[in-house]
Amino acid sequence: MTPMADKGISLRELDPRDRYKLLCGVVVPRPIALVTTLDENGAVNAAPFSFFNVFSESPALIVLGLQHKPDHSPKDTTRNIHRDGEFVVHMVDEALSVAMNDCAVDFPSGDSEVTATGLATLSSVDVKVPRLAAAPFALECRRHVVLNFSPDREILVGEVLRVHAREGLVDTANMYVDLEVYRPIGRMFGNLYTTQRDRFALTRESHAQWLARQDKKELKDA
Repeated sequence: MTPMADKGISLRELDPRDRYKLLCGVVVPRPIALVTTLDENGAVNAAPFSFFNVFSESPALIVLGLQHKPDHSPKDTTRNIHRDGEFVVHMVDEALSVAMNDCAVDFPSGDSEVTATGLATLSSVDVKVPRLAAAPFALECRRHVVLNFSPDREILVGEVLRVHAREGLVDTANMYVDLEVYRPIGRMFGNLYTTQRDRFALTRESHAQWLARQDKKELKDA
């Protein structure tokens, strides 16, 4: 293993593939978005993305990192969102993991991953793109803005219009999500994924509470 010394690793000096490997190994785990869109013929496209996260609650926004093909042409999801501006983000749980991975197969453009994998769909409410019946959560989204940073990468900011939840996942009285029932997975790097079963809690303190805890610690150490 090459030592980094004190200078760290200059990403500008790495080729893009090594940058990808490093960043994906460092920023873990990442949530996975299984995104459905409609192509120009009405076929339902599905593709997973781990360059993804929630960005804001007011307005309700998510971000997706969209990657182009080696020839710099947009992939199906990107092209469909450019055209229609609508998509559905599905969160991935343990039960959906194999189907999610199957949707990453390089099917020919125009072939529906949803049809090929046998995933059932349901109608959405605010967008015309169908949602996946097997997903624990489905977020109906509309394109808010797209930022192009290179011939290979775009960042999509989407507004979440509606959230669908599998029965039993959300206590709507307090909007509490039951993680024991949810069981989401996260992306690590390469072919590695992680479950979210091992958890611990940290209570966020006010400044006054933090100071009181430091005073108790100093008294104890005195």
